[in-house]
Amino acid sequence: MSKKKVETIIRDSLEDYFRDLRGTEPQGMYAMVIQAAERPLLEAVMQRTQGNQSLAAQWLGINRNTLRSKLLAHKLIK
Repeated sequence: MSKKKVETIIRDSLEDYFRDLRGTEPQGMYAMVIQAAERPLLEAVMQRTQGNQSLAAQWLGINRNTLRSKLLAHKLIK
């Protein structure tokens, strides 16, 4: 899947979200979108790296400690 396709999926989902609001002003959209995207991203990368946090952090371009914090926040590790 290309970056462009991912962007299109996100944009379409946001349009659905706005439509579902029916004129109500949204609140906390940034956190909502990051939360919605981050967990499946972490799950997919951890699965592909067979739980190797160092490799997963490298793939994601983040520090291993940052990855570990995110995994804990999403309750993907204990």
